[in-house]
Order: sequence, then structure tokens, then C-alpha cells
Amino acid sequence: MANLKAGTRPPWVGLGAAVWVQIASGNAYNFPLYSHSLKSVLGFNQHQLTMLGVANDFGENVGLIPGIACNKFPPWVILLIGALSCFFGYGVLWLALSSKVQSLPYWLLCVALCVATNSSAWLSTAVLVTNMRNFPLSRGTVAGVLKGYGGISAAVFTEIYSTLLRNSSSKLLVFLALGIPVLCFIVMYFVRACTPASGEDSSEHAHFLFTQGALIVLGLYVLTTTILNHIFHFSAPVSNTFLVIMVVLLMAPFAIPIKMTFQRMRVSKPEMHHQLVETPDSVIQEDNAEKTEPLLKSSSSTTILGSFRENVEASEVAMLLAEGEGAVKKKRRPKRGEDFRFTEALIKADFWLLFFVYFVGVGSGVTVLNNLAQIGISQGVHDTTILLSLFSFCNFVGRLGGGIVSEHFVRSKTIPRTIWMTCTQVMMIVTYLLFASAIDGILYAATALLGICYGVQFSIMIPTVSELFGLKHFGLFYNFMSLGNPLGAFLFSGLLAGYVYDTEAAKQQVPNLLSNSSISCLGPNCFRLTFLVLAGACGLGSILSIILTMRIRPVYEMLYAGGSFRLPQTSNH
Repeated sequence: MANLKAGTRPPWVGLGAAVWVQIASGNAYNFPLYSHSLKSVLGFNQHQLTMLGVANDFGENVGLIPGIACNKFPPWVILLIGALSCFFGYGVLWLALSSKVQSLPYWLLCVALCVATNSSAWLSTAVLVTNMRNFPLSRGTVAGVLKGYGGISAAVFTEIYSTLLRNSSSKLLVFLALGIPVLCFIVMYFVRACTPASGEDSSEHAHFLFTQGALIVLGLYVLTTTILNHIFHFSAPVSNTFLVIMVVLLMAPFAIPIKMTFQRMRVSKPEMHHQLVETPDSVIQEDNAEKTEPLLKSSSSTTILGSFRENVEASEVAMLLAEGEGAVKKKRRPKRGEDFRFTEALIKADFWLLFFVYFVGVGSGVTVLNNLAQIGISQGVHDTTILLSLFSFCNFVGRLGGGIVSEHFVRSKTIPRTIWMTCTQVMMIVTYLLFASAIDGILYAATALLGICYGVQFSIMIPTVSELFGLKHFGLFYNFMSLGNPLGAFLFSGLLAGYVYDTEAAKQQVPNLLSNSSISCLGPNCFRLTFLVLAGACGLGSILSIILTMRIRPVYEMLYAGGSFRLPQTSNH
């Protein structure tokens, strides 16, 4: 696939399209919207429901195949596979929930849900890897923006669910099965690899600020309209107007390439001529650069070095000459910050420290998310749409804020991004203790605080992986780290939360033990033990995060010395 010219509109058009795909990739967050219907219609107990939640999380985060495929196929192929997964997976769930097909086996529903939510891994990998490579000097910002839209996706789907679909779980599954594939077919042309700019660009910073501002406005708007609609029960025309405005706000990132189109038309010809005739050699070099191999095929770290590039090229030439003369017999292993192979990263302590810290943060958070409906009911809150919208909004705040804050401090103070994982996991300890206390009125505050902390884990892990182990195999590294989410869901939600809930529910329903009837648990004991275990896990995660931060501090001092990103010399693979 031919790369596009650097510094032009296609990367920003691709980012605008990626926003929509990232919203669609948040389809797994809809599980609380239809989980209670699955439980009541199909007669599941809480343990069966939590295992469905585990299948939901495994599908969403098991992305090793997309991670490998993104280096072998263009983004449109990855998007196509994700669209097909959505169609078949959610289609089977709709058949079961609407009783179009009777008595589908439980294992088939688990497989269908896993396939459906695995579309998230394909969609997210396609847009995240492509845009991280298109904007390599703004990795934290790109990760924060895209994951921010992914975080707000639950609130967007909730708005659609309550306004357009009238709180129908069956209609929601039809919408997911058909709407997401249609969206992918529309935008797949625009999500493509582009040659990145060769240096810092002031306009790029302004464009990202605009995108972040538009995202904040969208998040506040969706949360506000959801709450107001819940309180005042607006008429259909008013609710539909709110929905149309939300769609317009989602189109905001496309304002950047539109502005670039008109700005280019105003550029005077003498200025363009001056830029093109500085030296004949520079023109030749620029033409040759556009004919080189596709982005990051040979090395992802040799295209954006700026002033640092000359020293790197000189050292690489020296290395090649030494190898040719027989002076170098063995290729050296990569250092942290260079491009690693997957097998090389697996033997690094930093890799496993980051994995475990991320596993604790997102694994414990997704346990609460999967059981949010039951947590609310156990504490007297039966309408969980507000809880889900609140979690989604704060999740988006954490993702966007984590990217912005970490990017600022890593450039100004060379502080490793992982310090923010430490801070948020300490906050998560307090949050789980608040959940366990079950104090009246604390549920909404605890849900909001957890959403922020949960979101930060995503926006910190993604750029950290690319900075420690390079962009060449970033898709595979990112998706391997994402396994921490389903593993945490399986251990904390499937094995712990479901068992504790059903045990407490059985104690409350002793006189009425019917074989496979769906029973509910009420009171703080339904999840208290689960929250205490999650608090302890985050305590261990905080300690390991401190150790990781101390270990990688020299890497960040090397990469961000002088306040701007510099890529080190890559190892020869």
C-alpha cells in the first residue's frame, strides 16, 4: 500500500475517521445494557452471567491475531474482519434474546459474545496502530484522544439506546450487528498509513488541542443530556434533536482537514516556490523519500529524527562498514527505547512489570463494570443507565486526561508515564473501600472516581509500550498487554465476584431454592468481599508500579532530553 505525502490532509482525515471507529470499538461496554435481559429471559444465574461477562472481555481484548495482522495487511482488511465479527456475533445473541431461535446452548452464546466483542480488538488495533505511526511525535496525545473516544463510547451507545432504541435490548443487538459493519465500510478508505512529518509541527499541536476540546465538549454534552432525559423524560422530538447534535459533535475532528484545505488554497505561489528550490539535493532527497519502502517496514525509528538523525545515520553507517569488514560478528540486542521483537521483549522484566500493573488496574476495574447492574440493584439503584453513563464519562476523562498530563510531564520533567498508574491505583484502593462500605449516596461518587482511574490505565500503557519497545511491532505488544483485561475479568469477576454474589443470594433465598431460577442479591454483602480483594490487588499493583517507574526513569531521560522526543539508534535485526 503506497504511503501518502507527509504533512498533508490524509493523516487528519484518517484521525477523524478513526474517531468513529474508536466509538464503534467500544461496543463491548454495552454488556450492562443487555446483561439483565439475558439473565431474565434465558434464566441465567449470576455466575453464568459473570462468565458471559468474562467472554465479553476476552473477546474485546484478545487481539494477538490483529496485532500480527496489522503488520501484514492494510488497515481496511483489519476493519473488514472486525465488521464481520460484529455482524455474526451480535446476530446470534439477537436470535437468542428475541427467541427467534429456541434453546441455544450456553456455550454457543459465550462463543458468540466473544466473537462479537472481538471486533473491538480488530477495530481498535487498525486505527490505533495506524495513527500512532502517522503521528509518532505525539504518541501520548494520540493514545489519549483515541482511547478517550473509546471511553466515551459507552455514553454514546447509552444515548442511542435510550433515545433511538427506546431502551430495547433486542433492538440494541440489531443495531450493533448491522450499524457497526456499515460504519466500517464507510470509513475504511480513509484509515490508511501516511508518511509522518520529519520534525516538530506547531500546527499539529494546535490541531490536537482542538480535537481534545471537541472531545471534552462531547463528553459533557452526552453526560448532561443523559441525566436530563432521565429526570425530565423529554418528548421524542427533543430527544432526537439531542441525538442529532451529538452526531454533529462527533464530526468535529473533520474540521481540521477542512481547515487545511482552505488554508492551502490561500498559500501564495512564491512561498511554495521558495520552499521547493532551496537546493537541488534537498529536492532529490525528498522525491526519493516518497519512493522508499512502506512506513516502518525496515525500522520504525529512522523516519523522524530531526537534528538527531545525522548522528544516528553516521553511527549506522559505521556499524554497517564494521559488519562488512568482519569486525562485528554478532548483532547486539536492542536496548529499551529501540525496536524489539516480541520474543526479545518477553525476557525483559520491564515488560512483565508493566503487564502485571496494567492487569491489576484494568482487571479490577472491568470487574465492577461487568457487574455494575447488579451492584446498583444490590444497593437500591435499579436504573443503571445513569451509572453506566457516569462511568463512561469519567472513563473518557481518565483516558484523555492521562494522555495530556503524562505528555506534559514527560516532556517538561522527563517523568515516566507509569507514575500516573501508581497514583491512580492508590486512588482505586480508596474507591474499592468506598464501594465495600455501601454508604448511602456513595455509589455514584465511587463509580465516577473508578471510571477516571480505570481510564488512565489505558492512556498510560499504550504510549509506554511504544516508548520502551518501539513502534515496529507495536500492534502485537499492545494487544498482548490488553490480555490483562480479560485475565483480570476471569479471576476477579468470573471466579470471585460471581461466586460471592450467588453465595449471598442463596443465603437470602433459602426457603425458595428453585433449580435454575434467576435470583437477585440485595445488600452490601453481595460484593463486599470482592471489593476488599480488589483493594488488596491494587495495593500490590501500586508497589510494582513504583518499582517499574524507578527502573525506566533513565529511558525517559534519554528519549525526552531537552523537552522533545528523540528516537535512539535502532538495533540491527
